[in-house]
Amino acid sequence: MSKENIAKLKKEMSPFEKTDTKASIKQIVNTLVPLVLLWVGAYFSLSISYFLTFPILLITGGFLVRTFILFHDCCHQSFFKSRKANDILGTITGILTLVPYQQWKNSHNIHHATSSNLDKRGTGDMWILTVEEYMEASIWKKIAYRVYRNPVVMLLCGPIAVFLIQYRFNVKGAKRKERLNTHITNLGIIALYTSLSLLIGWQAFLLIQGPILIISGMLGIWLFYVQHQFEDTYFEHDEEWSYVQAAVDGSSYYKLPKVLQWITGNIGFHHVHHLSPRVPNYNLEKAHNATPPLQKATTVTVKTSFKSLNYRLWDEEKRIFISFKDLKHYKNKFVKEQTDLKLPYKTEDEQLRKVN
Repeated sequence: MSKENIAKLKKEMSPFEKTDTKASIKQIVNTLVPLVLLWVGAYFSLSISYFLTFPILLITGGFLVRTFILFHDCCHQSFFKSRKANDILGTITGILTLVPYQQWKNSHNIHHATSSNLDKRGTGDMWILTVEEYMEASIWKKIAYRVYRNPVVMLLCGPIAVFLIQYRFNVKGAKRKERLNTHITNLGIIALYTSLSLLIGWQAFLLIQGPILIISGMLGIWLFYVQHQFEDTYFEHDEEWSYVQAAVDGSSYYKLPKVLQWITGNIGFHHVHHLSPRVPNYNLEKAHNATPPLQKATTVTVKTSFKSLNYRLWDEEKRIFISFKDLKHYKNKFVKEQTDLKLPYKTEDEQLRKVN
């Protein structure tokens, strides 16, 4: 993409970056009010049957994901014109979603600034190794990576590890404002959860809130995963990396049914969001429809998105994701290269025998 086209594409986003206060307030009402009502409805349904409760919890989990989208917009200062209003709503919705506002805002901004940059991985993104990095890794690193990339671990253990544990602590080197906000978020969660437990009993609270957090956490991690993990996505080293190309080619358009598109706050238009984070969620589809180059972004559907579960390693040479099953060909090639260079190389089986 030429510099002229890049400048033009960025300029075309400008009209969609304007915040509509009425639209934002409407989203607060149609998101947080149903969230509370569904939570209350789930509690009263417990006295009838948990088979009735669970479908309500499933829907409530969806509304918690939508709440996170409001939080997400606040982090980009795109939900309200006022920075203070964004910070206040972001902190409140952060308590509801168990995510510290300032901490997540800072790491997520780094994610946007470094997405698809092979030399700047590690903050606000998922762990991705290239084929060469994996082949050269120690056996322990390979085991850790395979565990991390396992769908069951990622989608079931991931929400617990990230939302319940990781976000409760400040990152190393965090500034005072960020540290304070994390403490405020933790105190808010404790106050909210203690009050609800005292009001309805801790057993009922766990039966309601536990599944909601797991469901919403799984959906959140899945959305983040699938929108950057598709076969021919974009990765480059720093000297060749382009912000616009990373946005358009390194983020997918996740084409969801209208109901799911609404509940996920249009985040499926992820390529638009990465191109211009200041576009509010309610303008993402408009920007996509009005900008032909953005319509050429890789489109992923619900059906095709499950293919991404097989994508494990990035092949820099072919510029595609591959599965662990595809590694056999790469191993033979890698061993030959190491032999030609007279460098020692041990297979995973040999490394495992040495460990055992």
